Amino acid sequence: MPTPFRETDRDGKVIDEEQIRAPTREGTERAAHRIAEILPPSPLLPVEIAGVATWVKAECLQPVGAFKIRGGWHRLCDLSHAERARGVVAVSSGNHAQGVAWAARRLGIRADIVMPADAPRIKIERTRELGANVIFYDRMREDREQIAQDLATERQAIYVHAYADPWVIEGQGSAGIEIAAQQGRQPSRILVPCGGGGLSAGLALACPDAAIIPVEPEGWDDVCRSLEAGEIRDVGANPPPTACDALQTFATRPINFAVLKERCEFGLRVSEA
Repeated sequence: MPTPFRETDRDGKVIDEEQIRAPTREGTERAAHRIAEILPPSPLLPVEIAGVATWVKAECLQPVGAFKIRGGWHRLCDLSHAERARGVVAVSSGNHAQGVAWAARRLGIRADIVMPADAPRIKIERTRELGANVIFYDRMREDREQIAQDLATERQAIYVHAYADPWVIEGQGSAGIEIAAQQGRQPSRILVPCGGGGLSAGLALACPDAAIIPVEPEGWDDVCRSLEAGEIRDVGANPPPTACDALQTFATRPINFAVLKERCEFGLRVSEA
């Protein structure tokens, strides 16, 4: 199991996770407004899958190639001047890394990113190109949360968690606000690629009338297991290799699961094939 996420206050004092403010639908709307000031909506593309009319939100066309730019921008924009001066630390295999690095460069904030040594080289290179300092770790042997939290403590920086952060959840949920605006209504169902549950929880808040279905790689199905058990479960020992490098999270967190258990009846597992 990873080290429990430790949010800190502005003096660096650790806050119990249960005391962290909950993300809200109003927060997703605020994030959507903030993001609309700097980025156009990503396209909503019509496709047909097995005879079913479906729409695909093309977040791959974001400046960093992923929706993670949303949470990174919303989180860093809300930092005080004193917090910005202390810099930020994040953990990511590449997408959150680039989202935080992109926002940090635009706002003039130092960013240190803890990345697995086996992360795709292109994501490592692009994170560095955006001005972030990259620190490597062994995904299967070292505790990335501990490394990042120790670094944040050492530098008195703000730890921007990839999914267990209310601002990040709201920022990812801004995609749902855009979807509803583009369709003129909330969709009936949203299938969501799911790692730790930041995007799933954000969309659940943004689109309360939609059925939210998290989709995970087989063996990295912590959210599926948690929904089935009614409590947080991890992926267990020795999860299998997967091409889904961005979805390898060992366990969701209380701040995410509090939303997911109320909104998601089930999750889906997808094979490598």
